Amino acid sequence: MSPAARLRGLKSDWLSDPKVWRTEVLAGLVVALALIPEAISFSIIAGVDPAIGLFASFTMAVVISVVGGRRAMISAATGAVALVIAPLNREHGFGYLVAAVILAGVFQIVLGALGVARLMRFIPRSVMVGFVNSLAILIFMAQVPEMHNVPWPVYPLIIGGLALMVFFPKITTVIPAPLVSIVILTVITVAAGIAVPTVGDKGELPSSLPVPGLPDVPFTLDTLTTIAPYAFAMALVGLMESLMTAKLVDEITDTHSNKTRESIGQGIANVVTGFFGGMGGCAMIGQTMINVKVSGARTRLSTFLAGAFLMVLCIVFGPVVSDIPMAALVAVMVMVSFATFDWHSIAPRTLKRMPAGEIAVMVVTVACVVATHNLAIGVVVGSVTAMVVFAKRVAHFADVSAVVDPDSTTVVYRVTGELFFASSNDLVGQFQYASDPQRVVIDLSGAHVWDASSVAALDAIAHKYAQRGKTVEIIGLNTPSADLHGRLSGELAAGH
Repeated sequence: MSPAARLRGLKSDWLSDPKVWRTEVLAGLVVALALIPEAISFSIIAGVDPAIGLFASFTMAVVISVVGGRRAMISAATGAVALVIAPLNREHGFGYLVAAVILAGVFQIVLGALGVARLMRFIPRSVMVGFVNSLAILIFMAQVPEMHNVPWPVYPLIIGGLALMVFFPKITTVIPAPLVSIVILTVITVAAGIAVPTVGDKGELPSSLPVPGLPDVPFTLDTLTTIAPYAFAMALVGLMESLMTAKLVDEITDTHSNKTRESIGQGIANVVTGFFGGMGGCAMIGQTMINVKVSGARTRLSTFLAGAFLMVLCIVFGPVVSDIPMAALVAVMVMVSFATFDWHSIAPRTLKRMPAGEIAVMVVTVACVVATHNLAIGVVVGSVTAMVVFAKRVAHFADVSAVVDPDSTTVVYRVTGELFFASSNDLVGQFQYASDPQRVVIDLSGAHVWDASSVAALDAIAHKYAQRGKTVEIIGLNTPSADLHGRLSGELAAGH
């Protein structure tokens, strides 16, 4: 079935199929429950009231469900964004944080319109695998504090929650196993009076909806210069995490998403969130995995309901939600961590067949993310490492072979391979300038000239022969190479 046909089928399904509605509604409820402690934790990281993170998660999810480009992806307050804007809030106050969120949204809209999403094609698979594995590790690491210095009943509750999520789907998949696990563990702890950490221990839940308003800052150039660096960093981090998440969901669901629309949608969602006094956010990979991979959601309805249910749970069912044991949510996130990790990528059979450079890129990506707790830094460092590995690998692809004519008056050098900054550095040293005859022909019919470095190398070769009174003729250039060589030859100070 073609992607367009699948898309039409999906649209009609979620409008008419009760099973799809049930799946989307229950998935949204599970995500909303998982969002509450996460949003509160990220609020603490940013140094703001827990309600601020919850409001941001509500507005981000609801808005992105309409304007985003990736169906079923969850956007809300995130730790990466909280880390970026925390210093601004600490040094200048909450008003500046809100203003930075709005400006970050504007930056994302502009970057999206300029086509920043197209840069995703330059992220290699090894970086993507490292990104997924490091994400799984971070999700698990985030649960470790919830298992440290806690009452002993927490541990059997977590084990019980994991067992429910493993075995309950064998009975039925009508109700998401994470939801069943959360409900059963909550009932057990409340009914038995078991004293364990609960969602309510994380912070007070809001009792009313957020109200729109302008940030409490002076509208001056000084304010703009203060918030701009933080806003731009937030925009880049948010876009990178969102686009990587969208790409991951594309692979899981075997569908295509509009990355440009997603980029602009993230910006719109952050602008709206800022005007409602939220701390901003981006795609949440852990919650997206709960929604897509664990609960089976595939439409915008689940994203919208995740945000809507979040506010309903906080405002209407706040006392009930506060009694949910953290052990239940820890079990859900541990299961998400296990399901997210690409176990095939570290299987001995895979590692034996994988090129060493690819393994190195994956390891570097994971190490950087785990060390910095910043997925964006890991992706950038991993991508740069992949480029270096690739450049080193292809640098030796340019091969030079020489054939001397019978009359010994001409030598023909045949160059094959890709000529660019890495390979062209070795090119100059592969010619016999002193012993070659008077006429030298360089045949590039089996090569391609990619950049100015290669043109400069060819000019340097010609210059070295000219110093010895010998002539050089370059033949066989394909059209793009000839155009580049014609424009730059003699203009790059060859031989200096």
